[in-house]
Amino acid sequence: MMQSGAVRKRCGNHVATAGNAVVMARLPVHIALIVLFTIGGACYSFSGAGGLPSNLRTVAIQPFDNQTASPELQREIFEQIKSAMEDRLNLREAPEARADVVVRGVITRYDVDLPAGAGADPRQTSSTRRRLQLTIDVEIIDQTSGRMLLKKAGMSRDGQYAEGGEATGRKQAIEGIVNDLIEGTQSQW
Repeated sequence: MMQSGAVRKRCGNHVATAGNAVVMARLPVHIALIVLFTIGGACYSFSGAGGLPSNLRTVAIQPFDNQTASPELQREIFEQIKSAMEDRLNLREAPEARADVVVRGVITRYDVDLPAGAGADPRQTSSTRRRLQLTIDVEIIDQTSGRMLLKKAGMSRDGQYAEGGEATGRKQAIEGIVNDLIEGTQSQW
């Protein structure tokens, strides 16, 4: 039985009231919007290579000259830069003669065991947290045009670590420097 004032409409074997007809009339609009958002989202893409021009596809990373007493720095910095160039800038490794981009640098300073903080008692200067500082000079060159993408001297980052955990602080400092390199390179475009 229908309530008074309701309108019945027969669509094949289905009976709809006026209230259901409004919902059914809006249903195709909702479906159309969902389809548009889905298609629109699927068509969204980034152009170029992570913010760099699309003609820059390859990179040669020269091992940094190491002027410190820590030989592991050269390898760790090389690996972090290589990974970031591939993952964040979509550049793949190539020999320098064929590379679109070349990265060169010098590790100029690596100071460890710097106090991260001191206690309030001047008679007691021991600290369980330590700090290190890593400093590099770097240049990133677009070999296709000869343009300098980034040139920075004295780029420095600190890393903190618990006593005896220098590797953790070193990793933190290297990640900070590599992040600065990538962001500095991307900011040119």
